[in-house]
Amino acid sequence: MLRIADTATGRLVEIPTGNRHLLRICVHLPVIDTGIGTAHLRAPLVGDVLARTAELHGLQALTVLTTPKLPPGQAHALDRVMAALGIHPPATVEAHEVTGSPGAPADVHLFAHGSETDAVEGVRIVVGSVSRALPDETGLDGSAALEDRDEEGAEEGADPLALRMLLLGQSYSSPVTVTRAGLAEARRALRHWRQQVADWAQEPSRPIPADLLRQAHAALADDLGVPAVLDMLVSLERDVDVPAGAKFETFAHLDRVLGLDLAREVGHQHRAMP
Repeated sequence: MLRIADTATGRLVEIPTGNRHLLRICVHLPVIDTGIGTAHLRAPLVGDVLARTAELHGLQALTVLTTPKLPPGQAHALDRVMAALGIHPPATVEAHEVTGSPGAPADVHLFAHGSETDAVEGVRIVVGSVSRALPDETGLDGSAALEDRDEEGAEEGADPLALRMLLLGQSYSSPVTVTRAGLAEARRALRHWRQQVADWAQEPSRPIPADLLRQAHAALADDLGVPAVLDMLVSLERDVDVPAGAKFETFAHLDRVLGLDLAREVGHQHRAMP
């Protein structure tokens, strides 16, 4: 059973209702005169995690994205930035007017913090606010999107998924402040986990620990408890009693929801030199 908290009532609601196996999700981007930045991308990210969780639990998910009418350049930039964050493309994208209907019928509607939610029917989720202690480099003007740097300011290989990991580390309803130090820490953690997964992949495969799998799926099904899943992976990595092959299978399986590309380095260490 997949449940999520309706912002309007504060109650956990089972979705989808009845015996249907299709979860319809509508993600709303508001009309913002200054452009769409990191704060607004959190709603599509949460929608992506919800869709991935539904699919992990045997449901089919269909996502619709509604946006204000954007110039072609900004629309293409929005597509690129969402792809960089690992957000699966929506089934359809619909433009809406300021005074128009804010989206298609859906089981769950996701809104950026501060958005108007009264004009829809279904479960309403307002994601927590996102503030930045550094310039927002996700602007949809064709500039370098989602670029992160180290604490000293020297540019390294950009990894937009560091922002995804930072945002996933907090409950979707909690406010998040994006700092340069936070992005650097997320980037280091991703680099470390990817190397660990690559190392574990060289060992014989072992089954995912049943208790951990059950706990992880239960956490995800109970209001998208992604932070709890991340904590489980931290503990699993340090558990010397779990075989490397089981750690690999667990990280690979849960990355279907996390979307952090944790298997990126698998096999790279054995590439033949030219």
